[in-house]
This record gives sequence, structure tokens and C-alpha cells, in this order.
Amino acid sequence: MAEEEPGLDPLPEDARLNSLDERLQRAKSEEAIRNGSGGKGQGDYNLGNRVLAELIGGMAGGALIGWLLDRFLGTSPWLLLVMLFMGIVSAFRNIIRISNKRSK
Repeated sequence: MAEEEPGLDPLPEDARLNSLDERLQRAKSEEAIRNGSGGKGQGDYNLGNRVLAELIGGMAGGALIGWLLDRFLGTSPWLLLVMLFMGIVSAFRNIIRISNKRSK
């Protein structure tokens, strides 16, 4: 209802606010450069988490599959050891692939 009342025009945009926004953005970018964290730190953190997940996932997945196969086939620890080794090899292969792709 208030929208239909005559005489209530929206306020014009203030040039001082635009200037303040520009100066604030410039100050934030200069501060990031000065601290040396120009957005790179988050990428390194994510890369480290991915490497850790590959390593833990490869070992845990191989051990779980080997343990399950040992339970069904009755081959005591042999398939567990073989699949754990295969999981570790796979994890290291993935980590090497990640590190080679990242070095541009």
C-alpha cells in the first residue's frame, strides 16, 4: 500500500558509498598481498586434505575389501595383506598424479 502513495521516490544512490566500497575493496586486496595470502592458502589447504583423504581412503578401502574377502574365502590374513598393499600402491599413484597436475 505504501508503494502506491505519490511523492515517495526512492533515494538516489550516494556517490560517497560507491567511493567507500571501492576504497574498501582496494584496501582488502592490498592487505591480502601484504600478508602473502592472496587466496593461495585455501588452495594449499584443500590440496593437503585431498592427499590425506587419498592416503587414508586407499589404505582403509584395501584393508576392508581384503578383510571381507578373507572372511568369505577363509584365507586368513593373506588377502587382507595383498589388498592393503594394493590400496597403498593405488593411493600413492593418485597422490603422484595429483602433485604432477598441480605443478603448472
